[in-house]
Amino acid sequence: MASLLLAVIYLAFISLGLPDSLLGSGWPAMHVDLGAPISAMGLVSMIIAAGTVVSSLMSDFLTRKLGTGLVTALSVLLTAAAMLAFSFARVFWLLCVLAVPYGLGAGSVDAALNNYVALHYKARHMSWLHCFWGVGALISPFIMGAALAGESGWPGGYSLVAYLQFGITALLLLSLPFWKKRTAEGGAAKTLTLPQTLRLNGVGYMLIAFFAYSALEATSMQWASSYFTEYRGLDTHIAAMLGSLFYIGLTVGRLISGFVSEKLGDKRLIRIGVAIIAVGIVLLALPLKTYAVSIAGFLVVGFGCAPVYPCIIHSTPFNFGAENSQAVIGVEMAFAYSGTTFMPPLFGLVAQYADIALLPLFLAFFGVFLFCMTELLNRSQRGRATAQGR
Repeated sequence: MASLLLAVIYLAFISLGLPDSLLGSGWPAMHVDLGAPISAMGLVSMIIAAGTVVSSLMSDFLTRKLGTGLVTALSVLLTAAAMLAFSFARVFWLLCVLAVPYGLGAGSVDAALNNYVALHYKARHMSWLHCFWGVGALISPFIMGAALAGESGWPGGYSLVAYLQFGITALLLLSLPFWKKRTAEGGAAKTLTLPQTLRLNGVGYMLIAFFAYSALEATSMQWASSYFTEYRGLDTHIAAMLGSLFYIGLTVGRLISGFVSEKLGDKRLIRIGVAIIAVGIVLLALPLKTYAVSIAGFLVVGFGCAPVYPCIIHSTPFNFGAENSQAVIGVEMAFAYSGTTFMPPLFGLVAQYADIALLPLFLAFFGVFLFCMTELLNRSQRGRATAQGR
């Protein structure tokens, strides 16, 4: 039964990744059809991410009331319905309205699943599960690229992914008895208010690190295709597929990090990841005419990002206590989606009014913030351990 539940959780992580890369890969064609400027993707992504912030902050309450399994199934169902509705949108304002349920479906499930795995499974599963998120995020650009190259266009890409999500929802609903049994075997979490959560030692550093990481990741995801189209002059369907380069690096990196996570530990893997991100950004920044170096750059940035997110999540029960982890991870998700909400739209303005070629500099800014905050967190946790005589 435990193995079956783990398989379902892996499938759930694929479902988390499926919607995340659709907007960025389809936007070069979508903004033309909808009569919207290229920077308008920022508004849609901001609405989606704002919904995830709200539902992330509600995750602790919802998970206690409904359980992780039901929260996961209902969230995937809501996301699937929103994506199907996206495929029928023909005006930009309707896309913005539908972005609300699109976002609300993501936050609670993300926080609930990540906490569940952090409490019940080893570090390697956290890396591999987020690798499967990358599988979902990797599949979507190819689906969108094929749809753009065919007759269905971007609506066909959204509708196909929506049907995949409906299928995953059905499997999640069938698995509900497994979740209930495993939850009953675990301990009770501690109820914390938002102010109490924010007062925990080191939480502030963790939250800013999550904001910086998510800003870097989301901007890379959403603007890779447009970068190849606007800066490198490639066709939209080719650029949509090249937009998957970041996800390829992310997915392969998480597969590899799962094998070494327990040997190296969360802190060391985060440092290694940040160093690799820096190399990828340098490759993107090289002023060469060929786009082959940009291809390598997005691959390397994705590879460097691979261990950072799962390692920060997995270390949360250790850093702040298992009894506090659900509340802390919910706020972490909210800050992560705040980075997703505000920073890619900000770069949209940079791309429209300055130059999309500034993408590497934009990413470097958040890479520096990520490194500084994770190191300050490590220092604060060392101080706490010393004070407690550990």
